[in-house]
Amino acid sequence: MQTNLRGRDFIGDLDFSKEEVEQVLELAWDLKRKHASGESHALLRDKTLAMLFFFSSTRTRGSFEAGMAQLGGHAAFIESRTTQISHGDTEKELGAIYGRYFDGIAIRHVDWDIGNRYLNLVAEASRVPVLNMQCEIYHPHQCLADLMTIMEHKGRDLRGKKIVVSWAYASSYLKPISVPQSLILQMPRFGMDVVLAHPPEFPLMPEIIKQAQEQARAHNTAFDIVDSMEAGFEDADVVYAKSWGPLLTTTDPDAGKQLQDKYQDWITDDNKMSLAKDDAIFMHPLPADRDIEVTNAVLDGPQSVVIDEAENRLHAQKAVMALTMS
Repeated sequence: MQTNLRGRDFIGDLDFSKEEVEQVLELAWDLKRKHASGESHALLRDKTLAMLFFFSSTRTRGSFEAGMAQLGGHAAFIESRTTQISHGDTEKELGAIYGRYFDGIAIRHVDWDIGNRYLNLVAEASRVPVLNMQCEIYHPHQCLADLMTIMEHKGRDLRGKKIVVSWAYASSYLKPISVPQSLILQMPRFGMDVVLAHPPEFPLMPEIIKQAQEQARAHNTAFDIVDSMEAGFEDADVVYAKSWGPLLTTTDPDAGKQLQDKYQDWITDDNKMSLAKDDAIFMHPLPADRDIEVTNAVLDGPQSVVIDEAENRLHAQKAVMALTMS
């Protein structure tokens, strides 16, 4: 398959233009249909993908690995701690050598102030595309699946639709900020009005906020920031509420946990969902801290599309792989 995406890296959400994202989505829907009907779509026969993980995964690993098999290729799971990366292999060496072994390199590395730089250094040395399976700044493949899911439930024309990207309390670790950052960058390009809701100690990166504002101006959409979950949910068509760490305030786990614990009332429940539109959908990339981050009633309820969202990781990623690695 020859396209203008062949050989391209996909590290940040804005690496692909709006028109290129639309091209990815069109192929994703076609591949989804073919998968459902049992129609062969081995677009990457005899191609190989290196999947390098510095961070644990369930959906990301499963969807990339299954996707490569369905496209006729093979994905090699590589856990960083079981390699010589921990003993001296550099990004330059990895990019140069894996770029000769494989037809694509996918990396998940979310360590603060390290992951994104690592991906870009590998990409500089690689002669094959580097795909971001999540870094500390972006989670672009998750965002493609999110956009695909929203369009399936709200229609292709999203102009005038409101999405709230809200922080939520979680009792577990300090989660990356990459999911909300990708959302606020991508959704304005498709006409959505974005409201970002978070407590004061949980801001996103200033440069990402600036880019999101620029995208909103360029596409004549709204972008607002509020410090109230309830205010964010008001009249929303799409509720996307998940936890992230106060990483721009502190990277210390204990100090971060103390900040998180101040906002245990930031939970998505029926009362808050009632503030959104009656046909609003609830989204979350999973896993969620059940009855802490979001109630079981919402997560398993009729407004939740989290399983559709998880499935679409498979189809969106297959489209990206097919277009960049063919």
